Amino acid sequence: MPHTGSRYLAEGPRVGIRPFTHDDADEFTARARQSKDLHHPWLFPPDTQDAYAAYAGRLIQDPTKAGFLLCERDGGGIAGFVSVNNIVQGGFRCGALGYGAFAHAAGRGLMREGLDLVVDHAFGPMRLHRLEINVQPGNAPSIGLARACGFRLEGFSPAMIFIDGAWRDHERWAITAEMRTSG
Repeated sequence: MPHTGSRYLAEGPRVGIRPFTHDDADEFTARARQSKDLHHPWLFPPDTQDAYAAYAGRLIQDPTKAGFLLCERDGGGIAGFVSVNNIVQGGFRCGALGYGAFAHAAGRGLMREGLDLVVDHAFGPMRLHRLEINVQPGNAPSIGLARACGFRLEGFSPAMIFIDGAWRDHERWAITAEMRTSG
């Protein structure tokens, strides 16, 4: 539900989403360092100023990417993040999602609320038709989140993405705008 006059692009009961900014570097990198055990071996968000500057710069400047910070509305700070990568317009109108919660927010339902807001934003103002999530088969929390947000399992891709020194298998999950509106 978009909320005019707010610093957020959209808000739920506990979470608001907003774009990445360069000013978020200190909080984001501190949260990433605190969350290393939660993220390993699935995800490696930037945990230094230089790495964050490069990452956020791509999300801010590259039209084929969009980055969203999930922020607790009660002042709890950045709870997680979602990126929409490989955005293709035209007849395809698709993007690939990546996401992560920070340790202080894990298991509280904030990622579910925030991912739902990002999906609605992608199918609304961003005018996308399809979103995909590629997740390693052993990453049960990520698969649970995809399923809870209405994504369907579409297939399996062996040796799809190079992560942590090896080519990793991934499951492909997807949702379309029609799936979202039909319930």
